[in-house]
Amino acid sequence: MSTEAQKGIDVVVAALRRDKTAENELGRLQKVNNVLGFGSPSPGTLLLRFNASFQKGGFGRSSVPLPFGLGQSNKSEGRGTMVGQVKAQVVNGKVTSCSVFRDLGYGRSFNLKC
Repeated sequence: MSTEAQKGIDVVVAALRRDKTAENELGRLQKVNNVLGFGSPSPGTLLLRFNASFQKGGFGRSSVPLPFGLGQSNKSEGRGTMVGQVKAQVVNGKVTSCSVFRDLGYGRSFNLKC
C-alpha cells in the first residue's frame, strides 16, 4: 500500500474518532481491518474504501465479584464488534465525504458531516 493511501486512511480514522455523532452511532473505531481499494481520479483527490471494526462500550459494570466482599469489578460490559465498510474521499489532506456501511453493507449507513 502506498504512503499516500496510508496518510489518507489516517486522516479518515482521525475524523471518525473525533466526531461524537459517529461514536454514538457506530461505536469507537478500534482498528482498520483491511484496505479494499484506493485511487486518485484527479490530482490532490484520494478515494478510499476499507473495512474497520467499531465497538460500543457497555453501560454499567460486569457481575464478576471481587474477593473478600469488596463489591463488583470495574470492568465494563463487553459488547460485540461491528465491522463496517468505510468509503471516503480526501482532497488535499481533508475529508470531504465519508460513509460507513454497517455490517458490511447489510445494515444502515452513517454519513459523516464534513
